[in-house]
Amino acid sequence: MIISASRRTDIPAFYSQWLMGRLREGFVCVRNPMNFHQVSKVSLAPEVVDCIVFWTKNPQNIMASLKEITEMGYSYYFQFTLTPYDLSLERYLPPKSQLVEVFKTLADLIGPQRVIWRYDPILLTDEISPAYHVKKFEALGRQLAGYTERCVISFVD
Repeated sequence: MIISASRRTDIPAFYSQWLMGRLREGFVCVRNPMNFHQVSKVSLAPEVVDCIVFWTKNPQNIMASLKEITEMGYSYYFQFTLTPYDLSLERYLPPKSQLVEVFKTLADLIGPQRVIWRYDPILLTDEISPAYHVKKFEALGRQLAGYTERCVISFVD
């Protein structure tokens, strides 16, 4: 089983302590989105979890727990979203320069092959042109060189 933590909300940034509690307990209760009253208990035992995929814009809160997660026997990697947007589009994030340093620290900690850079989503507006993205992607790419082996992009349409 692959645990996607999480595309719906940023578990590493906002709920890392909750996740650590679930991993320590070895299970999570999941509500059926089609039947609110149906709740299933899902095992999170390392023997049944093939991999945890951490989706995040800021992994700082979970980084201190990675050694414990590894010692528990879990395999994992990160999908780290890092885009050039300012606070008008991405509120509540630390400055991009700080996130670049967090990215590098994470890659140094677990290896660049386990930190996938997501330049995603690519938004095009009257103020954000393709040329803007080319310039910003190149700048971020230079800063992240050697700290990741893969970049994923997508467009909002």
